[in-house]
Amino acid sequence: MLRWLYYEVNRPGEADLQLQYEQQQKEKFVKELVPTAQSLQREFGILASVSLAQAMIESDFGRSQLASQHFNLYGVKTDANDPQAALYPTLEYYDEEWVEIHDYFKVYASWQESMREHSLLIVNGTTWNPNQYEAVLQARTYQDQARALQSSGYATDPDYGDKLIKMIQEWQLDQYDQPSENKE
Repeated sequence: MLRWLYYEVNRPGEADLQLQYEQQQKEKFVKELVPTAQSLQREFGILASVSLAQAMIESDFGRSQLASQHFNLYGVKTDANDPQAALYPTLEYYDEEWVEIHDYFKVYASWQESMREHSLLIVNGTTWNPNQYEAVLQARTYQDQARALQSSGYATDPDYGDKLIKMIQEWQLDQYDQPSENKE
């Protein structure tokens, strides 16, 4: 009788089990992306922690429709002429308020392809400004890279840099950053 009572009092409820499951899924998502993020850091210089935090925020840990159906982890946009474009509603911050718009987003074959294309976007900039993300590549800490992404216009969210930094710290993503090979 006492064993049954102990179990009934101390067993996790459905809400607890759901939270545990969601946490496990988030951890699985991060672990799946780490090797690619580290490889791309070595190749392009974008810190793995920053790449991971962006993917986590932009795709809601891979659960957004854009990420789960079209493998776009970073909310990378395209134009209506792209035959692979997917049209989605999105929130953008304009004139000090959030506005829902519909925009075209790139479609990828895999999360790894999305990660590589994201790195190439940071390295090569946009078609209208090839140096748009130069400050990101020059930054050496995750804090500076996160702030540079915001100041370079990667996202319209005025708190984007702070959100990236918070995600990196909460998830200790800087443990995945590779030491820089550049000895300055």
